[in-house]
Amino acid sequence: MSAVWFEAIQKVPNLQLVGLADIDRSRAVASAAKYGLKDIEIGTSLQDILPAAKPQVVFDVVVPQARKDLVLTAFYHGCDVLTEKPMAASLDDARTILQATRQSKRIHAVVQNRRYLANVRRIRRFLDQGALGRPTSIHCDFFIGPHFGGFREDMDNVLLVDMAIHTFDAARYMVNAVPKKVYCQEWEPENSWFKNGSSAIATFKFENGTVFNYRGSWCAPGIKTSWEGTWRIICERGSLTWDGHEQLHAERINGQRDGIFDETEIIEVPALSAEDRIGGHLGVIQDFVAAVSSRSIPETAGEDNIKSLAMVFAAVASAKQGNSVELEV
Repeated sequence: MSAVWFEAIQKVPNLQLVGLADIDRSRAVASAAKYGLKDIEIGTSLQDILPAAKPQVVFDVVVPQARKDLVLTAFYHGCDVLTEKPMAASLDDARTILQATRQSKRIHAVVQNRRYLANVRRIRRFLDQGALGRPTSIHCDFFIGPHFGGFREDMDNVLLVDMAIHTFDAARYMVNAVPKKVYCQEWEPENSWFKNGSSAIATFKFENGTVFNYRGSWCAPGIKTSWEGTWRIICERGSLTWDGHEQLHAERINGQRDGIFDETEIIEVPALSAEDRIGGHLGVIQDFVAAVSSRSIPETAGEDNIKSLAMVFAAVASAKQGNSVELEV
């Protein structure tokens, strides 16, 4: 993931990298050379480089199991932190990070980069305008068959823990609602090359009554969806679909009937305004830097993002227990 960060960082004015840490020092040296970084601190741990580098912020791209200790170390040295998703390896770790954020009065946010896709933000703005009425259900299909190699193929609950948080967070963001309960089934198909949990179906109920239905697989050969999935949002007075690429389509009932069906009319999903931040990792990093400068709360602050993390762990618990699970933050 660090490559995506390096590319985004180089596009942010007045942002200077002053140090790199990697448990394999040679990889940090190679990255510094690749991106033309000179006269920076390089070490095998964050603790090694912070005293000399003296950064204002730390960008955390470590594996989730190392995240809590890294964030606490950064806070101890007076740094704000932008962390890769997921926010933590467990809800207990996430709560510890939030408590430390409050106590240290630092800024902490999570790279929930799918929120900064143009069409995700367009859908949120469009639904907020109320043209279709209140969303009553939201559906997403995610079917891809990537051969990553490495740690993902040995993970437990790999789809839910490593990927589904993007979809869960996007759903929560699009309909601007808080999830309360989930029922999930998880399984490993015979054709799977993953250790555990490459396929799952989860149904969430939000506090306002909206239902979110997720169907996903990371071992689905052929006819793949976008990495963003394919979406259908059903509202009181119409529906919206998104193919996960560029195609958004919305229809609204017009008050007439054609036999047993309501007639509908196509309505435009407006483009974003110029000031609405987009750009995936770039958009998140830009907002985080702006929040650090103004000492304000970023959109993907940990205080908010823990709600998406709770969706993941509640889905995992439901799959293990075989029953519905209430979400706890």
